[in-house]
Amino acid sequence: MVEHTSPHVPVRQGSTQFFLTNLPAWVVTTISYASVRGRDDESGAVQRFLNSKRIGSIKSFTERVGLFPASIILNWNNPEQALKVRKSEISIPLVQRSAQLIDGQHRVAGIRAAIETDPKMRDLELPVAIYDNLSTDKCADIFISINTEQKPVPKSLVYDLYGVASSELKNPAVERAKDLADYLNEHEDSPYYRQIKSPSARYQKGGIALSTAVSVLTKLVEEKSEFEQIGLTDFEHQSKAISNYLSILSEHYGVDWSSKQNPFIYSAGFTGAMLFFSRRIIPYCNIQKSFSTESISACVGLDAGNLIWQSEVKGKGGRIASEYIYERLNDAMPSAEEQSTFTF
Repeated sequence: MVEHTSPHVPVRQGSTQFFLTNLPAWVVTTISYASVRGRDDESGAVQRFLNSKRIGSIKSFTERVGLFPASIILNWNNPEQALKVRKSEISIPLVQRSAQLIDGQHRVAGIRAAIETDPKMRDLELPVAIYDNLSTDKCADIFISINTEQKPVPKSLVYDLYGVASSELKNPAVERAKDLADYLNEHEDSPYYRQIKSPSARYQKGGIALSTAVSVLTKLVEEKSEFEQIGLTDFEHQSKAISNYLSILSEHYGVDWSSKQNPFIYSAGFTGAMLFFSRRIIPYCNIQKSFSTESISACVGLDAGNLIWQSEVKGKGGRIASEYIYERLNDAMPSAEEQSTFTF
């Protein structure tokens, strides 16, 4: 039987023991598999169905960066081929589908996809924690611990760190979105001045999380986005277009813009406003070849009698509230006949 031998460190936590080791990617992708709860009738089946979009993202990350410091967690459950554990080494039989993935199934799938396009990735070393023949309840305990107690850091901190990350890890669209969010948050003439929560800021007045602002703005500036399709790719023009639009919204509310009854100072309102910007404002302004406040005003049909208030979305979920605000803005948008007349 062909085996792979590597150094290991035994770790005991309560009544359970596992072995920490490092394995090349080709070994991990050979021996491991995902046992999905509700599909696979076997002990230890606790995994979810794979997400193809996430696999593609990890494949790209593997090819660009390849940093995976967190351990992939396996449960060895091959009754015919046992692990051979010695004082300082562990020998692993190279038999397919011998180790269930308790944590890391998307990482392994993404790395496997990267190996298929770049064979050099097969030698990438990965930290691995191997349990031996765990029952389903023990696998579930570990899975729950990882996915509930060991929570990831807030997305706002992740986005904030993009500014100091290495060039290999940076995402150009996220970087641009972060710059736009900073622009809205830091310019005194912006309706969102000091209204976007940033982990690195000394003040926390705002009601919109940086993660929300960056996620929404990223959709405007990523590849094949609305801005790219019309050729609006430089920061100066993008920031001006967004700022002009948001300024028009704030002008309609006047002193009530800072009121708690204004939905646009909350995450759902900001998201709904940017949905209207991407779906209706950008196409209209592209036809007009103008993102001036005058052009944008022709699309924003709010007035004192039809302003949108926070009470209208109270109790609605975030996505539902955002879509409601978009629909209200869309309903208030003047018809084509009211906006302009054709000349020939």
